[in-house]
Amino acid sequence: MENLNKQIQELQKIIDTYGNIVFFGGAGVSTESGIPDFRSQDGLYNQKYDYPPETILSHTFYRSHTEEFFRFYRNKMLFPNAQPNAAHKKLAELEAAGKVRAVITQNIDGLHQAAGSKTVHGSVLRNYCEKCHQFYGLDAILNSTGIPHCEKCGGTIKPDVVLYEEGLDEKTINAAVRYIHEADVLIIGGTS
Repeated sequence: MENLNKQIQELQKIIDTYGNIVFFGGAGVSTESGIPDFRSQDGLYNQKYDYPPETILSHTFYRSHTEEFFRFYRNKMLFPNAQPNAAHKKLAELEAAGKVRAVITQNIDGLHQAAGSKTVHGSVLRNYCEKCHQFYGLDAILNSTGIPHCEKCGGTIKPDVVLYEEGLDEKTINAAVRYIHEADVLIIGGTS
């Protein structure tokens, strides 16, 4: 416990000293909110499915096994009742204070945004029709069965997330690289 307190004090000193901080985080940031990570004992990699999670969450699987993708996605990737935890809230507070310039996260749970962070990429909270590009909220996925379809044109509604085998758009990548390059401090947490 003494060592942990010392580490917390060291982190606070860094935060107090520097004004251009970037946070880079992963699934471990959201475990306190009840969202499982990938590698822990209860994580997605340790659960038994016909396919491993990285296969199910790939672009190829989405295209070839769309209904199975959505079954897994609804059951294991959506946590509509999860609330931001202390880490999400502190990062949003530090961003509002001008200390944290960006939150670069691999998470898609929307908790950084719910806590108030502004500079965050993809989220399960946003979905769009692949045909007409109509945007939908989380309820469009939660309240559907099988493959969700657009009310306007009948196209497939896809989560606004980056699947395995998909690349981030150039604007997002360039912004993340710029934030990291210009940062006084890069804090990495909740990711292996």
